[in-house]
Amino acid sequence: MTRTSIRFIFRGAPVEIADFAPRETLLDWLRLRARATGTKEGCAEGDCGACTIVLARARDGVLLHRPVNSCILLLGQIDGAELLTIEDLAVGDALHPVQAAMVEKHGSQCGFCTPGIVMSLFALYHEGARPATRGAVCDQLAGNLCRCTGYRPIVEAALDACAAPPADRFAAATPARLAAIAALADADDILVGDEARGFFAAPACEDSLAALCLRHPDARLIAGATDVGLTITKALRSPEKIIWLGRLSGFDSIASSPTGLSLGAGALLAEAAGPLAAIHEDLGEILRRFGSAQVRASGTLGGNIANASPIGDLAPCLIALGASIELRRGEDVRRMALEEFFIAYGRQNRQPGEFLRRVMVPALAADSAFRAYKISKRFDEDISALLGAFHFTLHGRKIVGARIAFGGMAGTPARAPLCEAACLGIDLDEPDCAEAAVAALSLDFAPIDDMRASADYRRRVAGNLLRKALREIGAPRGASRANLRDLSHVAA
Repeated sequence: MTRTSIRFIFRGAPVEIADFAPRETLLDWLRLRARATGTKEGCAEGDCGACTIVLARARDGVLLHRPVNSCILLLGQIDGAELLTIEDLAVGDALHPVQAAMVEKHGSQCGFCTPGIVMSLFALYHEGARPATRGAVCDQLAGNLCRCTGYRPIVEAALDACAAPPADRFAAATPARLAAIAALADADDILVGDEARGFFAAPACEDSLAALCLRHPDARLIAGATDVGLTITKALRSPEKIIWLGRLSGFDSIASSPTGLSLGAGALLAEAAGPLAAIHEDLGEILRRFGSAQVRASGTLGGNIANASPIGDLAPCLIALGASIELRRGEDVRRMALEEFFIAYGRQNRQPGEFLRRVMVPALAADSAFRAYKISKRFDEDISALLGAFHFTLHGRKIVGARIAFGGMAGTPARAPLCEAACLGIDLDEPDCAEAAVAALSLDFAPIDDMRASADYRRRVAGNLLRKALREIGAPRGASRANLRDLSHVAA
């Protein structure tokens, strides 16, 4: 069956829309059609958070509240969800606990970004651990800009509001809200528009997706739209055929085994973070600094890889770990090492009508060591100037195997083969063990100068990250990384 509309809950009632352009954003629908103008447009690229709304979805019988950037989210992507905006929180003169805390702590001055801040904290109010920590609040607010008030009173308001379990009217109405969302659920494919002229499609199963991609190899596939959305709002492109992957049954599955992880390409970054961090803590830290809470709640693991950005944070880490991917075209499925997917800037090893379906990440062996470091101008919510990932196989104190990958050093995420070869045989007890490998690393890449960093900076910092990794790995067993001499100042 095929449905020709999208359905969602808004203002407590079901809404059905069948007349929208494939590229229409949620923010445009809210402000121009629903006249819900409390949600603001600031940067139009998902950085400032003024446009933050919350989508509530059911997962395994639990209602999850996720903050998202409505400026780069397409309207069709909210199918099956409950849409919550700043207008929904207060009832008459009775403010929501988050709003009341913001008033009490003087958390707003000009107020332009305040609706987005409140919606981010509303999501934390419902999803965060109790009592909320300062670190959790700061992570939640990393995607919300405030140039007027300063974050101290905002953080204090969040700590007050999120000190106890949620007790607002939304929490009280959870059973009814779950039932309303369940009433929207079906196994139908969605096609709004016309296959001949343009459409927004959302297949419900992978077979439907495969068939649709074969018929329309020119269609733009989106998962979270955290990258494609910018091409619409900033590059002003107008894709006429869009296929959303968010309805695919099982496409977001995550399975763990002693040999590693199997992750569906549609797995949200927010949900993949925990399983990846279980492989190594550095993966958890990389994902904590990956965009913002809004980006991680929309963006997917597969989307980050399939976009083939040379500065994508996950690809170098997964390449260093020896990850592989599965792609499907029609009935044919093929598997390849992740590094083979990236051919050149803007070019991927993907045939017309083929899509990424799964990512496999091996577990770390007992005799291996892994490190990954992100370097960016801002600590939070910033694109990497470069990212280095290092995976060494050890025999005692000697390196007998190496996989080293970087983002930001070439037109694609790429391994450093000369550096890897130079690392073989390194004795971690040698005081200058890294220097030959650092010299080889400078021959592996010819980075460019751009707005994020100069070529010389990138080369120098890449070498310093290799030194840092070897120093940490070679430290006495049980030594705290925090107590090692921090080499990151060399990169500043």
